[in-house]
Amino acid sequence: MPVSPAMAEDLAAAVSTLYEQAELALVEKVTQALAEGLDSPLWADLKLAAIGNLRTAIEEIIAVLQVDSAGAIHQALAEAYGRGQQAAVAELGALATGPGLAAAEALPTAAAVDRLAAALVQETGPVHLRILRAGLDVYRGVVAQATSAPLLGATTRREAAGRALQRFADRGVTGFVDRSGRAWNMASYVEMATRSALGRAAVQAHTDRLAAAGVDLVIVSDAPEECERCRPWEGKVLRRDGPSGADVVEVEHATEDERMVRVRVAGSFPEARAAGLMHPNCRHSVAIYLPGVTQPRPKPPSRGTYEQSQEQRYYERQVRKWKRKQAAAEGVQDATAARARVRDYQKRIRELTAETGLPRKSHREQIDAPAQPASGDRPAQSARRAVR
Repeated sequence: MPVSPAMAEDLAAAVSTLYEQAELALVEKVTQALAEGLDSPLWADLKLAAIGNLRTAIEEIIAVLQVDSAGAIHQALAEAYGRGQQAAVAELGALATGPGLAAAEALPTAAAVDRLAAALVQETGPVHLRILRAGLDVYRGVVAQATSAPLLGATTRREAAGRALQRFADRGVTGFVDRSGRAWNMASYVEMATRSALGRAAVQAHTDRLAAAGVDLVIVSDAPEECERCRPWEGKVLRRDGPSGADVVEVEHATEDERMVRVRVAGSFPEARAAGLMHPNCRHSVAIYLPGVTQPRPKPPSRGTYEQSQEQRYYERQVRKWKRKQAAAEGVQDATAARARVRDYQKRIRELTAETGLPRKSHREQIDAPAQPASGDRPAQSARRAVR
């Protein structure tokens, strides 16, 4: 079967959920540290003196996260790589000759998976440092705001601290910028990086298996809602590896010995990927090309434009955002307002899918429920209640 980055994107949730829960735990630790002795006249001095204790508590969160995330990353990448190999085996198994026999031989995967996992662990490494920095910065900032606000007659110390912590709980750990300059919060950044790595793992496993079977040519699907980066490669035949650039090559027919056929090759697969093909959220797939046998498949009917599909993804992110706000709301009024925003964005999704024919993907509108503390309170809720 053809391979696509989309075949492994569901595996990213296991990793991103760990970071969402770590973020909630961070909010809880910071708030608990600030709430202790809030009514004491020496509160500010006590809080600044106790910052070492908070640092230790945050470092404990990071240590657990590092261990758990490394294991989850390795497991997800192993599964993604396995799916890519299985896709190639399914294709090769349809052949009766050499490639089909080669597909039956198990290829070692541990080294490849270890290499991919190490790269993703390294990429997410700066996230852990940012958790410590964000926690300590927010702690110091709340102390400063809560101390100065009553002096200015703006509000009480308790109210100022509560509002500052609410803002922190809403936005989470921020400050992550990708190569295109786009800013992310922690959980979204990790999910994006993980989905990208898992997609690469599935595609690499597919090409590794084809290389072992001696398959040199692949063909790109013609997908609906394609983006500008992928459009030049749609329906094109590519070298699995080798030199870049278009060419017409003469190769042996896939099923007829000694019969040669001419094939127009648009370039190499690495060249196409460097130009943007197989990017995260890419709808294209790559399959074996059998000279003289494979015929380009007709383009599926379009269900809107690429821009409209990205608009749908934006609405899905907003649904998840306001569901999180609803889950962490501290009162009926806040929960009702958040629920209204959820319904508004869901209405926009329904209208968009009805207008364009894009499929509605309800699973992308869901949020993962964080682990519950022993008290039964959500961390963000219990944290805010502590400073009331």
